[in-house]
Amino acid sequence: QLTGRWFLVGMGSRCSYLAGHSHRLEPTALTVTVLDGQSLALSTFRKLDGVCWEIRQRFLPAQAHGRFLLKGRGYGSKVDVVVGETDYNSYAIIYYQKGRGVSVKLYGRSSRVSDAIADRFEQHVRAVGLSEDVTYYFPTYGFCDSADEFHVLD
Repeated sequence: QLTGRWFLVGMGSRCSYLAGHSHRLEPTALTVTVLDGQSLALSTFRKLDGVCWEIRQRFLPAQAHGRFLLKGRGYGSKVDVVVGETDYNSYAIIYYQKGRGVSVKLYGRSSRVSDAIADRFEQHVRAVGLSEDVTYYFPTYGFCDSADEFHVLD
């Protein structure tokens, strides 16, 4: 039910890179497809220095419905991914936990969501101990739809 195109609308995170570069946030879109009936393949499209990049990730199913595992390279690089709330048609609020750090992302089927959904997202952000000064909203225009073969990260 999460398959299809999504837009990254907002993010609550203590990421120091994000805090230092929040003025350079780029519109971010992703496409979700199902692999082997269980795993999710994510293709995230975003600009970096004006060039469209595709970042490919694979979410492996975890023990419970709505829970996934994202494995990175190297020891201790796994991220637990939990679908916190969604209606599948207009928005999804997803938690990402790596070690003790938690980020909350708001995705929309369009690049803008209603005020009610934005309020729900901000409630989820506060519930994990994050504040509005570490909540960021992404631009709603200028999305990438593709990237050439030289700008793909697996």
